Amino acid sequence: MNQPLLPPTALVVAVPAHNEAATLPATLRALHTATHHPRLLARDLPVVTVVAADACFDSTAALARHHGAHVVQLARRNVGAARAAAVAHGLGLLGAAADRAWIATTDADTLVPATWLTYQIEQAVAGWDCVLGTIRVAPHPSLSTATAQHHHTLYFAGRPERSHAWNHSHVHGANLGVAARAYHRANGFPALTHSEDHALATALRRTGARILRTDHCPVLTSGRTTPRAPHGFGTYLQNLTPSPAT
Repeated sequence: MNQPLLPPTALVVAVPAHNEAATLPATLRALHTATHHPRLLARDLPVVTVVAADACFDSTAALARHHGAHVVQLARRNVGAARAAAVAHGLGLLGAAADRAWIATTDADTLVPATWLTYQIEQAVAGWDCVLGTIRVAPHPSLSTATAQHHHTLYFAGRPERSHAWNHSHVHGANLGVAARAYHRANGFPALTHSEDHALATALRRTGARILRTDHCPVLTSGRTTPRAPHGFGTYLQNLTPSPAT
């Protein structure tokens, strides 16, 4: 087991994006609220938010800059590479403070709650190396009621009633936090076109990282069934959708 890490002294928020001009502004507004939560401000941590604009041919990068985010551009069409690029760019901006940074990642079609970063930092201070959070699915024209209900039944199977103390099995890049030192020991996000978050979680377990799985601070992610990443969450919802009767 690793020795307890020192409390974080800086924060990187990493957001991969591929042609997300329609949803990114709302994501960044929610992140702005989270970075300005009073309990987080009281800790006086440097915070950098980085959008990795991956193979974008819309206004994603311009909108990210307009909303105050740093931007790193790449042409990989690879969510793992994009998430890793955003993290690396953010840590680079922090300089010497990067060694004790906390890394929080979400997606460009996701809304985080106001306490999202505050909660993660508080868990880091309590000694956790990684926080794996949960999601809620937002309504979307492409998501049928039947598919949404099917997802809900599968996703929350085994969840204790009226309790956030749920040691769930889910891993979402849209709701993940990790200490920089633990992240580096696990070799970061691999350049995978999907499941880069699962790969990192597996590597963290192998290195002995202390991982908190919690439903305490869920994020709201898009219910669209037209995915940006192949085999990502949108594909999962798409595959849950019943085939039309013939």
